[in-house]
Amino acid sequence: MGKDVYKVLEKTYEPDTVIERKMGRYDLAFKTDDFGRPILLFVGKADDSGKIKGERFARRLVTDPSGKVIKDHWDNKGKTDSNR
Repeated sequence: MGKDVYKVLEKTYEPDTVIERKMGRYDLAFKTDDFGRPILLFVGKADDSGKIKGERFARRLVTDPSGKVIKDHWDNKGKTDSNR
């Protein structure tokens, strides 16, 4: 993933929603957790029905009891043909 995508994923959004956006030639769709942090990302080309063909990424996010982030990275989970 590029640094422009990381800038989008560093922000906090509405909790428990799916956010769709276009970035350059790619379509992005990501799900947020209870705190509004992106945790699941689909990157690729969306067809007419909104299904994204491309790559799927999952976020590994570990926090301590006080809420401080200890571990934060994205894992590529492979190809996808998903409608989220």
